[in-house]
Order: sequence, then structure tokens, then C-alpha cells
Amino acid sequence: MKLLRREFLQLAAGAGALPVLLRMAKAQAYPSRPVHIIVGFAPGGGTDIMARLIGSWLSDRLGQQVLVENRPGAGTNIATEAVVRAPADGYTLLLACLPNAFNATLYNNLKFNFVRDIAPVASIARDTFLVVVNPAVPAQALPEFIAYARANPGRINMASAGIGSGNHVFGELFKSMIGVDLVHVPYRGAAPALVDLLGGKTQVMFAPASISVEHIRAGQLRALAVMTATRSPQLPDLPAVAEFVPGYEASYWTGLGAPRNTPAEIVDRLNREVNAGLADPTIKARLEALDASAMPGSPADFGKLIADETERWGKVIRIAGIKAE
Repeated sequence: MKLLRREFLQLAAGAGALPVLLRMAKAQAYPSRPVHIIVGFAPGGGTDIMARLIGSWLSDRLGQQVLVENRPGAGTNIATEAVVRAPADGYTLLLACLPNAFNATLYNNLKFNFVRDIAPVASIARDTFLVVVNPAVPAQALPEFIAYARANPGRINMASAGIGSGNHVFGELFKSMIGVDLVHVPYRGAAPALVDLLGGKTQVMFAPASISVEHIRAGQLRALAVMTATRSPQLPDLPAVAEFVPGYEASYWTGLGAPRNTPAEIVDRLNREVNAGLADPTIKARLEALDASAMPGSPADFGKLIADETERWGKVIRIAGIKAE
């Protein structure tokens, strides 16, 4: 009887370990077919470029094609829902970005909870944003612009890529922290917003450095400050907004996410490979050319960033009364 009992316990222990062993075997074989990164924007934009940059690196490291699939619409919600509903096997990933954190508050009837339903895999980079004005604005520095805005309430137009965009929400935080009345003028994308800023139809924009630096160098726009917490290594002579408005910080981040319950072994593998890419001199140089800075870290680090940013920007959106179109 003792022998039979011992054999039974051994079999039971083996059966209990079987799911774990199967998961480990799948993780070791991963990937055995192409991996897809789903992007919530059209091709050619900054988020899409980031996906293709890291996707190319992962293709080489994983030994399988990593394909970028664009599913624009609903402020990234279409792409996010597609990943939420995909099998949790590491073959469908999301190019997660700041709008995902916004959308938790902007939209009332989402069919998913981003913080709960997307497993953080790896942060990738932060994009630098700048406070830029049309040269006709009589302000050479940020304190002068603040004084000018306070003296002209409701007369300065603030361009953005649309309601609930990063430009818009960053501007609302700025308005609330310094107590000025800027008139929000939404466009259908950053490119047309920048065109009207260049033409003088609007006066200020909280714009990505990647699309505005060349115009600044050509004297077509004037940069007043960088919006990261400290000065940018790429633009060391430009002060940070926080030097004049303590506590102000705004930047656009990107990273990789996966469906909830994706095996930890696969998440860890992807995280290691992304971090290796962010340490590669070629990738680092490419990020610098895009006015972005690498943001290596663990899945837990990225998860904390997502949770913190969702809470932080949710407060700004509620105070400003912003609702998705």
C-alpha cells in the first residue's frame, strides 16, 4: 500500500507540473512563426517609425520576421482591442503609447481596461516635445510668453493634432498650472496643425521636436522650452518648462505590450531583446535623430509607468473637461 501511495503521489506531482513544463517548452520554442506588432496609427508617423525600428531589431534577434501592422482609428482603441482579443502567445504585440493612458479617461465605453488587459513587455523611448511659437509672437523666452498670455486672455490660439491628442492634453496641463486662457484649435493631425502655426493662423503649439526642429533651425518657428522634466541632451541650450513652472513635465512614450496572461518566459525574452536593442549604438543614434531618448527597463517598470501615467493624465483630462470626438 505504501508503494502504491508513493507512486500515486509521484504521478500527481508530475501531472501538476505538466502545464508548467508545457509553458516552458512553448517559451523555449518561441518564436516559431512571424510576430506581429499592431500600431494604432497610419504608416509614417512617429509611433509607426518606432514600431518599425524595434521590429527590425527583433526580427534579427528572434530569427523570425516581426511584421508591423497598422490599424488606425479611435485614438488607438481599434489596435488595442485587437491585441486584447488576440491569443496570449507572444505572436501579437501592441505598440503601446501615451494615448493608451489618455483613453482610459477620454472614452466612456471602452470594451477593455488597458492597465488590466495589456501585459507590459518593455518600454522603448520618450519623444521630446517643445513649446514652439510663431515668430510673430512677441516673446523670446518662456517667461515672456507667460506674461504675454496673461495679458491677452482668449486671444492666443493653441494648435493641436486633435481633441485628446498629446499636444492638446499637454497644453491643458500648461494652462492649468500657470493660469492662462489659450484657445484650443484642433486639427486632424500634427502636420496640418504645424502648417497653420507656420502660417500664423495659430500662435503656439506643444509640438514634437521631430517635426518642428528643422523649422526652428530655419527661423520659421521659435522654441521657448523643452517639456521633459530636465533639459534634453539633444537640445542642451533650451531650458525646460519646469525651470519656470516647477513640477511641469510632459513627454510622449512608447513601448511594447502583449495580451494579458502572455507567459512570463515570453515577456522576459522580449524584454531582454528590446533592452539589448536600446543599448545598441546604431539604435541609440537613430533614436537621437528622432529627438527621442531610450527608455530601458523591466516589464514591472513599464507597468508602473503605464499605471502612473493613466492616473496622472486622467486627472488633467477630467479637470479640463476633455471628451473624445
